[in-house]
Parts: sequence; C-alpha cells; structure tokens
Amino acid sequence: MTLEQVLRAPAAARIADVVERMQALDAVLPREDGIACFNRLYLAVTEAVGEAARPGAFADAPFVRWLDVVFANLYLTALSNHVRGRGRVPRAWQALFEARARKGVLPIQFALAGMNAHINRDLPLALVSTCRSRRVVPRRGCPQHADFGRIDTLLAETEKRVKSEFSSGLVGVADEALGRLDDVLAMWNVRAARRAAWANAETLWALDGIPFVGARFLVTLDRTVGFAGRGLLRPVL
Repeated sequence: MTLEQVLRAPAAARIADVVERMQALDAVLPREDGIACFNRLYLAVTEAVGEAARPGAFADAPFVRWLDVVFANLYLTALSNHVRGRGRVPRAWQALFEARARKGVLPIQFALAGMNAHINRDLPLALVSTCRSRRVVPRRGCPQHADFGRIDTLLAETEKRVKSEFSSGLVGVADEALGRLDDVLAMWNVRAARRAAWANAETLWALDGIPFVGARFLVTLDRTVGFAGRGLLRPVL
C-alpha cells in the first residue's frame, strides 16, 4: 500500500479507525521522514487516550472519544491535502510538511513541530466542532473541561516516554548541537499548549456570531502557529 492509498480512506469514525490509519502511515512512511516522527508520537498518544476513555473514567467519555476522532481527522485531512495536492493545507502544518526531509533536524524536533501544529491550531477547532455536535458550551468548570484537564496528565506522561525514546538515538551528537536542541525544545510545553487551545476554543465560540472576526482570528492563529513550528525545526546538526 502506498501513502496516497492510505490517505484515500474515508474520515475516521472511531478511535480504533484513527489508530488503524496511523499504523498504516507508520508502515509506509520512511523511518526518517519528519511526518513519520510526528506520527509515531501521535499514535502513542491516541492509543493511550483510547485505553483511558472507558465508561466511568470520565464525566463525559463519549465527548472525550469524539473529540479525539474529530481532532485526528484534522491532521489526516491536512496530510492528505499535502500529499495528494488537493485542498488547502493550513500554514501551521506547512512548516512540518515542507521540512520533512530537512537535514540537521532531529526526530524529536519533527515530532514536537507536529504537536505544535496539531494542538495549537487544530485542537481549538476540534473542541468547537465537538461542543456543537454534543450541544455543550465550552466554558471553564464544565464537566467536559474537567475531562480535558484529566487528559493533560496522560498526554504529558506519554509524550515524556516517547521523547525519551527519541532521545536515546542522540548518542554521538555534539554538545554544541545538544545545547541548540535544548534551546529549541524550551519553546514547547504540552500543558501550556492545551490550556491555550481551550482558551482559543472559547474565543472562537464567542465569535461565532461575528463570522468575519472569527475568520480573521483563525487566520492569525494559523500563521502564528506556523511561525512557531519553523522555530522548532531549526537544524541543530
């Protein structure tokens, strides 16, 4: 199966579909491809969320599961548009897609650049979409906000484990390069990014009745996230 064939599949409808699609991507992408690096991290995170989102674990487990699916489909759509040359590719994602074969960029940088695009740009959109479909108002203190916070710990733990696996391949990297890498990685914090994503979702929700302003807000967000992604992808070798 080719990358284009994997991406022709219809939108995922369940977390199991998302995991299957990411596993297929992992099988066809070259190991050193920047997209593959992000996909490995995202696959681990999705599997962890799918395992955790069982009845009784959250106040609104269906909300958590559907948010995960809507969220993942935004990544899969952006990647499909990039690979197949159809549709718009958000600027937030262009940073990673255009640098996927760049020399001197380490796997951990590619992985975090993908997380930057996905959480900072896609997550607010996924939250608004999920809240609409579930008839929930995204406000702090609601059960869904509490569930969103519970996921933070799970994501941080999974990200830490996968980052450790990426870092194990840094033997032989010069101290100078590692110093530059530390400067790059200091730009990224998953908890802070998710807090900002919820706040941006609240903003988009509030701007729903002012379409022009909401659209401009999203354009600015997309560009800002893309700019940060390029910073994460500076060569260190």
